[in-house]
Amino acid sequence: MAAFLDVESSCRGLRWQARCEDEEAISELEQVKSLDNLTARLLAGRGVTAETASEFLNPTLRGSMPDPSLLQDMDKAANLILDAIEAKQKITVFADYDVDGGSSAAQLIKWGRAFGVEIGLYVPDRVKEGYGPSIEAFKQLKDEGNDLVITVDCGAAAQSALEAAKGLELPIIVIDHHLMHGALPPCAALVNPNREDDTSELGHLAAAGVTFMVLVALNREAKRRGLATVPNIMKLLGLSAIGTVCDVVPLSGLNRAIVSQGLKVLSQDQNIGIRALSDVAAASPPYTTYHCGFILGPRINAGGRIGKASMGAEMLSTENAQLAYAHAAELDRVNTERKSLQNQMVNEALEEAAKLSDDHAVIIVNMEGWHPGVIGIVAGRLKDRFDKPTIVIGVNEEGLGKGSGRSMPGVNLGEAITKAKEAGLLVNGGGHAMAGGLTIEEDKIDALKIFLNDLLLDDVNEARQNLSLKIDSLVSFGAANTSTIERIEQVAPYGAGNPQPLFAFSDVRIAYAERVKGGHIRCAFEDGFGGRMSGICFRADETGLDNILLSPNAPRVHVAGRLKENSWKGRSKIDLQVVDIGIA
Repeated sequence: MAAFLDVESSCRGLRWQARCEDEEAISELEQVKSLDNLTARLLAGRGVTAETASEFLNPTLRGSMPDPSLLQDMDKAANLILDAIEAKQKITVFADYDVDGGSSAAQLIKWGRAFGVEIGLYVPDRVKEGYGPSIEAFKQLKDEGNDLVITVDCGAAAQSALEAAKGLELPIIVIDHHLMHGALPPCAALVNPNREDDTSELGHLAAAGVTFMVLVALNREAKRRGLATVPNIMKLLGLSAIGTVCDVVPLSGLNRAIVSQGLKVLSQDQNIGIRALSDVAAASPPYTTYHCGFILGPRINAGGRIGKASMGAEMLSTENAQLAYAHAAELDRVNTERKSLQNQMVNEALEEAAKLSDDHAVIIVNMEGWHPGVIGIVAGRLKDRFDKPTIVIGVNEEGLGKGSGRSMPGVNLGEAITKAKEAGLLVNGGGHAMAGGLTIEEDKIDALKIFLNDLLLDDVNEARQNLSLKIDSLVSFGAANTSTIERIEQVAPYGAGNPQPLFAFSDVRIAYAERVKGGHIRCAFEDGFGGRMSGICFRADETGLDNILLSPNAPRVHVAGRLKENSWKGRSKIDLQVVDIGIA
């Protein structure tokens, strides 16, 4: 199939390709479902057929929610939690330090509070304790008199810690979604759709989604026992939605229903923590996946990255307005600090990456003092810049490196890191296809670079040959109006598995371009019919698009980007977020 607008290699080195090349599928959606061409094209490009279109466009929790008992150990977990509540035992949630972990913990804590039970919270310090449960943490929780610990978004791989908890006679319920291999760890119950013996086919859920299913099971069991009026868990669906969006899991099936309906709940502004954070961030409902992923999520994450790890979960679960606003203000401040630190590290990492020869299949950069809470973001930025798997390693004063990696479709980075560990190059490491983490002694970093480059060379070369930019449709400036935005919104919510639509505009002139703070460029384009559209190109200095946009003798171009409606003082305009440029 010919390249879209004949762009074989864009200014970012990408081949443009139509997201959907099956015109028959588009036509069937138009005829059977009476859809306009753009909506049909968007749906077909996301694998939606005439048979599944109605469910996709109108996802409901009732229609998507399976029986929670399909998950292994679900009934056992629900019974154990309610047994502990009825016995008035002390319960603590042990949560991961990211948004998925924090929103999962908040769901359980707020559910327990509705029963008159105050469930405790423990979030490990990212730098001092690392990811997941530890023997020391379980010992501390036992010494504090806990009778039951529930881990969320972690624990499935904590074999030694769970064995220690068993020796301490501290029951642990694990609620997780990470991949598992080998023997199951010893715990009272393990609810994880990605355990090898689970047949629920719900492995795409984030921990926040698994936790919501636990709440469904808890309410069902509470009703069976004839307990007091059970909590309205629909009020907690917004927390599940934000965790699902921020953990970048596919927005299909149950996830799509959770996010679609959960955003409506979140937009009711009943969670005082979300309200406080929105006020601090100058945001307001109705909330979208953009708010979750780019405004609220990064601030919640900031506490776990370079601040107090438990702050995000505490803010999401509290009923105390004073505490919520104090945490929100601190998270906003820490997030600003994180961005400053991140920008510095990105610049340093780009300098280090530029020293590598082009034949490196994997970008691996390291430096003493790089903060372990930010290396994952930096790895993602370098991966986007070079279109290669990237690992960023921060080395501490003891010569121990903490690394975080991001990959590309077709290259299983997590598996490669596991093989490096098996080869004796790592202290620890693992992950999944698109991301991984590792711990390494500084004097073995060079050997790791050689090992991973040799191991992944063929996979990376093949993946890079298949790099393309998927274009949903060719439109004109005149057609980029509020009606088009309304049709785009019909196919929302957007996220992993349902990407924001990308449109192309052909044969236009760069009428204006100006560099602004943050490496971004404000710009405007004019077509041959007098049409004009303003836009912005984010991080143009990293993608190399600044060269063409700021060129005094720029040729006519094709532009690919996303459409966004901006409102100001009652007036609306459509802007373009530039993603790529091809020479016309």
